[in-house]
Amino acid sequence: MFIREKKNKSGSISIQIIKKVKGKSKLVETIGCARNEVEKKILLSKAQQRLKELEPSLFDFAKNNEKKNEEVLNKKVSFLNISNGNIYPIGDELIFGRMFDRLNCKNLFADKEKLELFKSLVISRILYPGSKLYLKDYLFYFKKKKISEDSIYRFLDLLFSDEIKEKIEKCIYEDTLRKLDGKLAVSFYDVTTLHFESESEDEEDLRQIGFSKEGKLNRPQIQLGLFTTTKGYPLSYEVYEGNKFEGHTLKEVLELFQTKFNINYKPIVVADRGMLNKDNLSYLENNNYQYIIGAKIKTLSNKIKEYISNLDFYSDNQTYEIYLDKNNKLLKTPKNAKYRIILSYSIQRQKKDRYLRDKALKRLKSKIDNNPNLTKTDLKSPYKKYLDMNDNCNIQFKINKEKIKLDEKLDGIKGYLTNNFNLSHNEIIEHYTNLYFIEQAFRISKTDLRIRPIYHRLENRIKAHILIAFVAYAIYKEFTIKIKPLNLKYSQKIIRDIIKHILAIKIYNTLYPFQMDSIQQLIYDAVNS
Repeated sequence: MFIREKKNKSGSISIQIIKKVKGKSKLVETIGCARNEVEKKILLSKAQQRLKELEPSLFDFAKNNEKKNEEVLNKKVSFLNISNGNIYPIGDELIFGRMFDRLNCKNLFADKEKLELFKSLVISRILYPGSKLYLKDYLFYFKKKKISEDSIYRFLDLLFSDEIKEKIEKCIYEDTLRKLDGKLAVSFYDVTTLHFESESEDEEDLRQIGFSKEGKLNRPQIQLGLFTTTKGYPLSYEVYEGNKFEGHTLKEVLELFQTKFNINYKPIVVADRGMLNKDNLSYLENNNYQYIIGAKIKTLSNKIKEYISNLDFYSDNQTYEIYLDKNNKLLKTPKNAKYRIILSYSIQRQKKDRYLRDKALKRLKSKIDNNPNLTKTDLKSPYKKYLDMNDNCNIQFKINKEKIKLDEKLDGIKGYLTNNFNLSHNEIIEHYTNLYFIEQAFRISKTDLRIRPIYHRLENRIKAHILIAFVAYAIYKEFTIKIKPLNLKYSQKIIRDIIKHILAIKIYNTLYPFQMDSIQQLIYDAVNS
């Protein structure tokens, strides 16, 4: 049955209850006739009540028979002697616990209890991200294990050391290498910032106010430098002061990376173009590293830009390559070339380039019109290069249309600078595009694993927090890759909730798992295959 609003010729509305009989609508009852919105609302409310009387729902039935149901349930519970206290969640251990064990980090601590606590902190970071003290209540209520707040904090104080960090990184590095059939051809590096809730920084410590990638101004922060593989599997990480220039971290990280893992070959380094400044490029070249970075096409010499603008791009993904010598001069052949730039084109990128430039120029024009005494330093925009200063005593700007026309010819073209001459165009573009995975790693760590904001103040606890999150990310990344072929139409949060509801019953100190539902079984099989 359902409620129908029927419009009458007079303009009034009849509120009716209708029943479907053999596909046809049959009038059960007319509640009344409404001539305005107030009357309509009153009649609809009456219709809803009448509908419940005519066709009570299971909820209404249960409510009406509440006393009877309670008696039945109490008899069943009493007969089987089952209570919620006998039910234990086991999905955390069956899924993420086993994945932790496969990292082969058994020799981290001499004390087995410490390893179990570390394991619990890692799994808690995945399933119940937030305060570490939540773990105390979780273990007590669901696992019947007692642990004090002090013992967790004492463990955090002792958890981080260079030795333990290197052991964990080695476990994860070797596990990642197994997934890559033992060969690391390409590595990706990037840096992100992690802020603190406190507004006070440390004088000579990690927590420093610096440029925040999260827009958290005047908040102390640290920087996290991360190495990953093509699919985003983690390799290694380092923590730096919040005010350190991110471009200065690459050299140190690479040297540590080579030393820690005793690598006798050098993978191709892929990084954001902001990371590989002139000093870093010189370091890479002097130490025989190959690299791939984004090329800033519109900052090249006018001669090179003119050459590129005359290339014919007819469709998306069409590519060309140009060669440069050590002085960034254009060469016709790869002979004597030190670099090559792979050029690709996209219609969508062209539209975006044009839109952003037009939008910025409108803002520039508005600023200039409203304040004729502006200087170029007042115009904080990369598009101020399109402006010329008038040749008179007044400080006035005019838009150089020729410069705009030259840039328009380069719209939609993206460049990839490399000193590798063996990879194909598509391979180079694909490697650079895979930087997305390291951005995804930061996003997962900040959202799903809630690595920030950080509430710790002591340096050792901060580093222990990052270490736990690093291992949690390694496991969680493998988990997402394993279940991806299942094409589950659920969010990651719901999937984690599904895992939390893999349960067992404890009878006479023995756990008996309940049969998993179809989704839980699919996840279990995928992860443990």
